[in-house]
Amino acid sequence: MGGIWLTRSMACLKNWPNIRLSLFMVLALLDMMLLLQQTSHQYLKFLNSIEYPTSLLHLNFHLFNGCVGSLNFTVLACISFQEVVDELGIYIVSFDRPGYGESDPDPKRTRKSLALDIEELADELGLGSKFYVVGFSMGGQVVWSCLKYIPHRLTGAALIAPVINYWWPGFPANLTKEAYYLQLPQDQWALRVAHYAPWLAYWWNTQKLFPPSAVVARRPEIFSAQDVQLMPKLAVRQINRAQVIQQGVHESLFRDMMIGFGTWEFDPMDLENPFPNSEGSVHLWQGDEDRLVPVILQRYISKKLPWIRYHEIPGSGHLIADADGMTEAIIKALLLGEKVTLS
Repeated sequence: MGGIWLTRSMACLKNWPNIRLSLFMVLALLDMMLLLQQTSHQYLKFLNSIEYPTSLLHLNFHLFNGCVGSLNFTVLACISFQEVVDELGIYIVSFDRPGYGESDPDPKRTRKSLALDIEELADELGLGSKFYVVGFSMGGQVVWSCLKYIPHRLTGAALIAPVINYWWPGFPANLTKEAYYLQLPQDQWALRVAHYAPWLAYWWNTQKLFPPSAVVARRPEIFSAQDVQLMPKLAVRQINRAQVIQQGVHESLFRDMMIGFGTWEFDPMDLENPFPNSEGSVHLWQGDEDRLVPVILQRYISKKLPWIRYHEIPGSGHLIADADGMTEAIIKALLLGEKVTLS
C-alpha cells in the first residue's frame, strides 16, 4: 500500500482544540488501518495488532505556501522512494500547518504552540513516546521549535534547507548583513515589513505600488540552476495550488512570514544537544547554491552547534530534497546513520 489520503470529510480526531484536524493528512502506511464511522464524525483507528518501533516514525512539515492536501509538497511521502519505506518499515505522517489546505487558521499561533500541537498530534494518533521530525524550508522553524519545547519526545530530527531568521541574535551582525543583501531587493523589504511591522505584511505583499516578495510571487530569479532543472518533477504539485491557500493568504503565507521572521523568544543557536548520549541525531541539509537560504548562515549554525550533523551538497539549490537520491540519503542518514555518498 503506497499511501492513504485522508480528508476532513473522512477522518477527524476527537477533542482536539488547537488543530482540530479539519486538515489533510497523508499517511504512508505499511500495515493495515481501520476507519470507523461513529455518528456524525469518523475517527481514525489503527488495528490493535499494529506494532511499530518509535524510532521509525516521522512527522513531516513542509514548505512555505505548500500543503499535503494539494499534493504540493511532501518530502517524505513521495512514492518515488517506496522501496526505502518498505525496507525500513516506517510510518510517515504529514499535515497542513494552520491556515493551509483545510487546516483551521490560528491567529494566535506561535512557535511554541505549533510544537505542542505536534506533540498532541502524536499522542492523539497513538504514535508512541518518541518520534522523528523532518522539516523542509519554512518547516524548519517547526523543527527548531520541537528541539526547543519537546526535545524529550524526539528520537531524531532533520532540517532540509531550513529558512533562517536574520534577526536571530546569535549571528554576527556583519554576517547577517552580508547574507541579507544576497536577497533580491523586494525580498529584503518584504522581510523588513514582516519583522518590524507584521500588521502590514498582507498589505505590503498585495499592494501594487512596490514589488512584493519574490518568494511569494515565485519569481524565477530565486531558483538555482538545479532548481530549474527539477521544476518538471514538481509540476504535479502545483495543480491544486488554489486549494493550498483556500483559507486566504493572510492566514497561510503571511502568517508564516510573521512567525518565521518575527522576534523569536529563543535563539536556535542557544539550544543544547537533545541527545547528549548519542541516542539520537540532528541533521541539517543545505545546498551551496540555494538562493532562498544563504549557505553562509547554515555554515555558521553548524559551527555554533557542533552536535548537528551538517550536510552541504555542492551544486544543489533550495529544492535539494528533490534531487536524485537525496530523499533516500536523508532518510537513511537519520534512521540508520549512513554516510552520504552521492554521485
